[in-house]
Amino acid sequence: MMHAKSAVFSIDEHKDRFARARAALKAAKLDACLMVAPENVYYVGGYETWVGVNSPQFLIFTAKEDAPTLILRNVDLALARETTWVGDIRTYHLHTDSVPDLVTKVLKEKGLIRGRLGIEFQSYALPHGMALTLKEALPGFDFADATDLFGDLRLVKSAAEIDMLRAAGKFAQIGLTAAKRTLKAGISEIELAAEIEGAMRRAGSDYWAIPTELASGWRSAGGHAAPRPKAIEPGDLVHVEFAGVSNRYHATALQTLGVGTPSKRATDLYDVALLSLKAGLAATKVGARVDAIEEASLEPLRKEGLEHAAMMRFGYGLGIAYPPIWLETLQISRGFDRVLEPGMVFVLHSCLELPDEELGVVQGGTYLLKEDGLEMLAGAGDIDLIRV
Repeated sequence: MMHAKSAVFSIDEHKDRFARARAALKAAKLDACLMVAPENVYYVGGYETWVGVNSPQFLIFTAKEDAPTLILRNVDLALARETTWVGDIRTYHLHTDSVPDLVTKVLKEKGLIRGRLGIEFQSYALPHGMALTLKEALPGFDFADATDLFGDLRLVKSAAEIDMLRAAGKFAQIGLTAAKRTLKAGISEIELAAEIEGAMRRAGSDYWAIPTELASGWRSAGGHAAPRPKAIEPGDLVHVEFAGVSNRYHATALQTLGVGTPSKRATDLYDVALLSLKAGLAATKVGARVDAIEEASLEPLRKEGLEHAAMMRFGYGLGIAYPPIWLETLQISRGFDRVLEPGMVFVLHSCLELPDEELGVVQGGTYLLKEDGLEMLAGAGDIDLIRV
């Protein structure tokens, strides 16, 4: 293994990750993997780049003791050498070289002409067209979805990863401070977003995987709204959701703020959202089932007849991310039976939307689960409504 100039983690940490990835292959009875998701390639191979969104890249290794092979576009070779520990790097020229043929060649070199291959079917880095051409080029192989297999490797964070997430959280808190300092009636949503983003970037934040989400007043029922030229008005509720980022590790900040004096209906909705958030937080502990946590968060809403307004999952895992998403495979939601473990990091939030009333609230933050409870890394958390 080589140590690249811009490598973020130690060789020993990467050895451990690679060994766990190979063990996961064996446990799933897979002969090899074609790892395509940038967050997984970075986690296992150390290769840090966003370009998998438009140029196919693969980290290939088998369940045996072979060294991994990294396939990427030739123009990105210098980027790979900055960060990856992988020594065997193969390149192709976009539009003139056949990527499936190169994948086939590498697998043959590793002694495979048939078998079961794991690949992340649910990754945006595997376009449908590429999947079809791979299937055609590799007729002797069966393909299995390895999205959860590899994504689950990243759920419990190491000490070094937690350091990255705490740094990301500091960037996010700088953004929240800028939001509260800047927010006032008369400015536009875009102006507010610019202050948030500029403050984080000046502090040293890496770029984020999802655009800043920000909505005010009659737009507040849009839980994932992008900021618009709309002017913020007296009495508006304004909610923001964005991430600070350190070496691709994300910590998401969420908060709803009031401008002046919001309506009683708006403040009442916020208070119910706060009760929901507190109930979910109280249920979040080591050994808790994720579905039970969401059920706890819904109890205060049922009492107020507002369960229908909770359209989002209560939480989701967070860590390494590239555009266009920052969610990990952990879902804190009904329909899942996973049990929480120490070292997991996740967003927990109350998100209530009343589209017919043009009113919405989003409140919460990013949390690290420890043996003795939750540590909030970013966000406003379970506090009373702040009016500016």
